Amino acid sequence: MIPYERQRKILEYANAHDLVLLEDLLDLIPDASESTLRRDIKALEEARQVERLSGGAIKAHANTSELPSVTKATLFTKEKARIAKLAAREIKRDETIYIDSGSTCTALLREALDMDVCIVTTNTDAIRTVSQPTRAKIVIAGGSYNPQIASLFGPLAEESLRRYIFDKAFLGANGVDLKFGITTPRIEESAKKRVVAEQSKRIFVLVDSSKFHRVANTRCIALEDTAIISDSNDERIAKRTTLIWQ
Repeated sequence: MIPYERQRKILEYANAHDLVLLEDLLDLIPDASESTLRRDIKALEEARQVERLSGGAIKAHANTSELPSVTKATLFTKEKARIAKLAAREIKRDETIYIDSGSTCTALLREALDMDVCIVTTNTDAIRTVSQPTRAKIVIAGGSYNPQIASLFGPLAEESLRRYIFDKAFLGANGVDLKFGITTPRIEESAKKRVVAEQSKRIFVLVDSSKFHRVANTRCIALEDTAIISDSNDERIAKRTTLIWQ
């Protein structure tokens, strides 16, 4: 089993249990050595997915903080590519769409460049991604620049976004929760996502399943107002809203 598969399994187990011991993980993944699992735990800890407690136990982070975009781009890459392909299937010719900032949305942006659509975005990774003419028309909304997450935000961005009616919006998020809905750590990003939601006929949230049942500290949108596109199923979320995973 390769590292990201082990780490995904560890994270899913941690999300389902209050405390996890190394012995639990050895039972969960019997083919992995103790030293291998310790490296996996360290990687998840550095990615702020789990926290280590005294006595060697770990638990999943209850709150989700924002990682730099360059760091997020290295996490769950296979899942993000799959999510992007699923999201691209929802896009139709001649639509005007919004693509958010974030590594999963950047993966969708790459998929959409060869489509006959208008892409409006506040994702500054679009500038690096586009190096030659594309079929898609690309509009980058203005705003204040956050280099940590490669995103434009603030009153200027929100004013620009209110000029559009989006056929579909594809948003990133840091948490998807049954009670608190779609959440993100930054209030300015939350405000921007709400503006986009108000201007959109349909809202998709692109998240890998490590974000399920996690909560960041600002609310964006009610879960029921979105469709979730992810890499795996979750029965509790699927009972509340559309969940696209295959």
